[in-house]
Amino acid sequence: MKLLTLNTHSLQETHYEEKLEQFIQEIVQIQPDIIAMQEVNQSISASSAGPELLKGFFPCPQESTPVREDNHAAQTAKRLRAHGLNYSWTWISAKIGYGKYDEGMALFCNQTPITSAESFFISGCKDYDNWKTRKVLGIQTDGCKDWFYTVHMGWWQDAEEPFASQWERFETHLQGKKKELSNIWLMGDFNSPAQFRGQGYDCIQKAGWLDTYHLASQKDSGITVKGCIDGWHSFSESETMPKGMRMDHIWCSNAVSVQSSTVIFNGENGPEVSDHFGVIIQTDVSSVP
Repeated sequence: MKLLTLNTHSLQETHYEEKLEQFIQEIVQIQPDIIAMQEVNQSISASSAGPELLKGFFPCPQESTPVREDNHAAQTAKRLRAHGLNYSWTWISAKIGYGKYDEGMALFCNQTPITSAESFFISGCKDYDNWKTRKVLGIQTDGCKDWFYTVHMGWWQDAEEPFASQWERFETHLQGKKKELSNIWLMGDFNSPAQFRGQGYDCIQKAGWLDTYHLASQKDSGITVKGCIDGWHSFSESETMPKGMRMDHIWCSNAVSVQSSTVIFNGENGPEVSDHFGVIIQTDVSSVP
């Protein structure tokens, strides 16, 4: 099983159309089973999407924001269909981004329909106009009891919406599912560099979650962010600001056999299509309890 996560930056990214096509070409080659995306935008002024654009779409019961014509997830699914890849997909919006986008997250499943989807707040703030509002999105797919979540969390040191409180809400919601035999996969931008001790990364690890990067038999540097990006400017003059951060992760609730963990879309392994790089892992699905 191949799992891919990427913070897309989507419509906010410069040369968006070119980078979308580059992303599609890579996906056609590697064909991940599950794709988790964050910062998946659409223009709030765009027209609603028609039936053709909504092929393969599984609406999340908790979501009321309509999918619009320039929705990044919808456009991705459309282009993949043109290459013969029928991904089922779902999308939610969590907040207004940059004053002009419905900003949320999406999940894709290759050749298999989504059978269940859920979203819920992990931030204390639920104001759609507040950029610090955070949700997560999860799915189950046909014939698989595992849950797959796409995650975009806040910062450890945020005074209004600290990581620790968001993680506590997330963990509380997942407690029932963790007792089941199926696996839970948390995929995304955790805004928690693995290098920073005593912060978000350690918080997740201490809760018993397993970092697939460390489970992998083959791995690279794991660096998914270089330099200073949105949200990290307060660190730009700090001596502790690393040149590269491993802050995009794939966690699992049960031990699995992971063959490889690889950074993708970093300019070396695929073109740079966002201010984050992606992570793809390959695991032996038969090892899932």
